[in-house]
Amino acid sequence: MPHIPDWFMYFIVFWAFVMVGSMAVGGFFMFRKFLKVLPKRDGKSKLDWQNYWVERSRDMWTDDSKELLDELVSPVPGPFRDIARHSIAARIGQVAVESGASEVTRSHCIEGYIRATPKRDYRSLVTFLDKRGIDYSAYTHLLNR
Repeated sequence: MPHIPDWFMYFIVFWAFVMVGSMAVGGFFMFRKFLKVLPKRDGKSKLDWQNYWVERSRDMWTDDSKELLDELVSPVPGPFRDIARHSIAARIGQVAVESGASEVTRSHCIEGYIRATPKRDYRSLVTFLDKRGIDYSAYTHLLNR
């Protein structure tokens, strides 16, 4: 059997690590998605509840509130924007329905956006709202959760 060069063996080992690393990253995101579809104690998953609130509030959205929603999800990277829009719209719809409103207002959008944002992202949320000139002063108590 002919001798295989050392550089070729290192090349094979390098690509083996790259493949295992890529599979680990992909598996992590697949597992997170899997956890979202598992039913909670009430029998509905997180995605079921999001779909419920979006459908329940579908007729309440005005053109102004849809434009504000699009503005709020604009900093989200393109591949994830639709998913973020759906989850934020669900939270905004929940806020509007639970408040007994007849339509989704600007204040519902801001409150729902803050409630839908994970705590680890509050710094960038505040920076984004300040940069856009959106007044969130009525909801600063939500940022101190």
